[in-house]
Amino acid sequence: MQESIKNTDFTGTWHIYEMEQYDEDYFDMEVQAYIKIEPDNNGDFQFGLVCGEIDGRIVDYADGKRFEFTWEGNEECDRVFGSGWVRIKEKSELEGEFRFHHGDSSTFSAKKIK
Repeated sequence: MQESIKNTDFTGTWHIYEMEQYDEDYFDMEVQAYIKIEPDNNGDFQFGLVCGEIDGRIVDYADGKRFEFTWEGNEECDRVFGSGWVRIKEKSELEGEFRFHHGDSSTFSAKKIK
């Protein structure tokens, strides 16, 4: 599948349905958890009380393409930032990771909604 991945396949809104470090009660606390990637490689996300903006790019690896990004946002009232990545697992599903600068990280899985 990876050979046929196009850069535009990352674009859209993806609902996060599983996170390694957080349960569904937390990550869907305020809104259904999501990550949104725009055609210009910017976007936004929210899971639990963490929300932010992303700035990324498509990177080619021997085993396929990944969208890698940095992010900046808020966790409750605290400013937080970090990095992350996503890769297409299937046509309408991706997997990735959010990393907090000097903090936790969590892998996640998401399904495309639009």
